[in-house]
Parts: sequence; C-alpha cells; structure tokens
Amino acid sequence: MSDYTLSEDTRAKLKKVSTASVATALYKRGLRNQFIQGVVPVAPKDENMVGQAFTLRYIPAREDRNPITVFRNPEHPQRVAMETCPPGHVLVMDARKDARAATAGSILITRLALRGAAGVVSDGGFRDAEGIGALDMPAYYAKPSAPTNLTLHEALDINVPISCGDAPVFPGDVLVGDKDGVMVIPAHLADELADECTGMESFEDFVLEEVKAGTPIIGLYPPTKEENVQKYEAWRQKTGR
Repeated sequence: MSDYTLSEDTRAKLKKVSTASVATALYKRGLRNQFIQGVVPVAPKDENMVGQAFTLRYIPAREDRNPITVFRNPEHPQRVAMETCPPGHVLVMDARKDARAATAGSILITRLALRGAAGVVSDGGFRDAEGIGALDMPAYYAKPSAPTNLTLHEALDINVPISCGDAPVFPGDVLVGDKDGVMVIPAHLADELADECTGMESFEDFVLEEVKAGTPIIGLYPPTKEENVQKYEAWRQKTGR
C-alpha cells in the first residue's frame, strides 16, 4: 500500500482538470493504460470525483460458497469494504468486467456516501442504479444489473492491487473521474500531474477560444508558431491563469 497522502491542495487542483489532460500527462511518462475502460457515470456530476483508491476484488462465485445466507456473516468482504473505506477515498471494485450481476446496490452505496467516501467505481454492474445516481457522491459502473452479486461474484480481498476495466489500481493511487470516465494516477505522480494538468487546462481553454474565433489549428495546437506562444502569454496575463 502507498504511504502517499493526498493533500487538499492537490485534490482541489485535480477537481478542475479533465481526464483527457491526465491521460496525456501520463502518456508523456510512458503510461498508456491508466484509463478505466468500459465504465460510465451512473449520473453525470458537476464536480470531478477525486480520491485515493480503496479496493475490493471479486472472483467468480462458486455456488457452494455463495448462498444468500453469506450476507449474514459480519465479516463478509463486500459489507466490510463499505464500512471501512476511509472518508475521502474512492472504493474501486474489480468485477472482471462482468456486469451480468451487481457488485453493489443503492443501500450499500448510500451507506458508503454517508460515511464520506469520495466516490465508487466498478467495472461490473450496480442494482438500483437510479438511487445511486441520485446521490451527491459520484459513481461509475459498466451498466445497470438486477441480479445480486452472489449469483456470479464472490467478494474476496480488500485493499489489494486489482484490475478495474483493464487498468491497474494499487491501494492509495489517485482516481480522477469526470463525465468522460475515470483515470488512475500512480500515487507518486499525483502532485506533479495536478500542477502540470492545471497548466494544460489553461492552455486548452485559450486554444478553444482561438478556434472559436477562427484561428487554424496548425501552429496553434501544438503552439509551433511564435505568434501563438505570445498570444497565449498575453491571454494568461489578461485572465490571471
């Protein structure tokens, strides 16, 4: 597990950057597969999801181990994860990209939200998705699913390295989610990416203004023409960015 602690300053910066900027910054560092494939917001939120990963790993359910009575066990990993995910963290679930059965439903996710979690991500399904979408806490999933997790999944390990939507997720990594999806930032890169991506967002806002004003892309994005570099610097002075 990472000993990194996400600062409020870095969290605030990452709340304002896009997953596209994060993906580009990671790509520059040789990291190509940090986007959680196949998950979407249960309901779009106006603010980014940002928090460190707390993980839950599912394996295929074996019928003799997963009757519905296992939920009576106070040590059941799915229930324990909901009660132990630290406030400000994101619960990330590895369901092997199998959304035919739910990895959680609205009652458990509501409990997670009320405990102060920053979000939840599953590469499987959620049941009662409408209720989850109504929460203020961001949630991401593959699609709605009515069957209980026990029909296909067994919750096994808490806070271990997992795969979620083919992205490697280590406990303590920093998750950033927007309306496009979710990026996983290795913990040791979170602070520098927050700074770099803040600058990228500034530049791209400038570029979009220029494009809307009729400026051609070539020489602007990337800024290979000196006149555009100078225009950007003037824009920064004017906007304070």
